[in-house]
Amino acid sequence: MGVVTGLLLGAGLACLWWACWSTPPRPARADGPGARLRDSLVQAGLPGVPLHRLALLGLGAGAVAGLLVLALVRIPAAAACAAAFAAAGPLLVVQGRARRRRARLRHLWPEVVDHLASAVRAGLSLPEALAQVGERGPLELRAPFVAFAEDHRATGRFGDCLDALKARLADPVADRLVEALRLTREVGGTDLGRLLRTLSSFLREDLRTRGELEARQSWTVHAARLAVAAPWLVLVLLSSRPQAAEAFATPAGAVVLAVGAGVSAVAYALMARLARLPDDPRVLR
Repeated sequence: MGVVTGLLLGAGLACLWWACWSTPPRPARADGPGARLRDSLVQAGLPGVPLHRLALLGLGAGAVAGLLVLALVRIPAAAACAAAFAAAGPLLVVQGRARRRRARLRHLWPEVVDHLASAVRAGLSLPEALAQVGERGPLELRAPFVAFAEDHRATGRFGDCLDALKARLADPVADRLVEALRLTREVGGTDLGRLLRTLSSFLREDLRTRGELEARQSWTVHAARLAVAAPWLVLVLLSSRPQAAEAFATPAGAVVLAVGAGVSAVAYALMARLARLPDDPRVLR
């Protein structure tokens, strides 16, 4: 009996010690950089690409660009700058592709909302209305809604299918629409048609305002990009002369190139930050 009591006392003390010193794992932030990058991959039409593969692609592009520039101009500092810019290339391509696709989808979401409003007004259930978008909606948005219809036919769980639809779309407009449909399904209500019509008019007004702003500032963005790229084009031309190549191959030349690369990167980031219109965050992720 004494042995059993001692074992139980030791196990209790061990549990207390473990509870005092062990830290529970922190859940991943839903709005962290990793989540935003995964959303960019989905919005770019690359949902099956893992993050580590994108990082490996950036490292490979940087290595190839650095070796190529080193073989052409024989300037290690210029090769390092080229490798750094090329390593960021895949990420910039994904973000640019996602931005362009979001711009295209902004023109399509009002039509999707109109389809849902018409289906609700015709008396269809919410799963049938969403499945109808996969048949008659915009071509670029049909695939996620077709997958929703297949999931609902297979499982019959409306809430889980809505969560999967949100993950496939990764769009703030889709988040608001999905949560409105979920709330209507759970608590009921007769104002869904009015809500959808209001959302459609709001999306069209936002699209019209955004288009006017983008048209006014597009020339400024292109001029800033040209201003960032021009010094490096001049450097490529100057590197063809032996005297310039020897000057930039010195430690002082390497410092000049490093400072120029840093200034160019900061200037481009500031330009992109100031010129980009704010996107709606996924607060209903």
